[in-house]
Amino acid sequence: MDLSFYKSFISEEIREEGRVQGRLRAATEDVLMVLAARGIPVPDHVRERITDCTNLDVLERWLRRAVTVPSADDIFTAEAE
Repeated sequence: MDLSFYKSFISEEIREEGRVQGRLRAATEDVLMVLAARGIPVPDHVRERITDCTNLDVLERWLRRAVTVPSADDIFTAEAE
């Protein structure tokens, strides 16, 4: 059985893409979980913006803000500053 594909560049790219997608999904879930745990309602437009985000750095910044903001919309506030 030829297993060379599993050692190939393409295979590694596929695995890396899976890892990135997993980190993005986890970060998205973390932001929403913190808001939920704090009892903060998450309007659909906020949930959509969070779940559509593909930038891990942005999601991590939103997660830090989710710990202290008074409303879900406020996780985006500093971006306008």
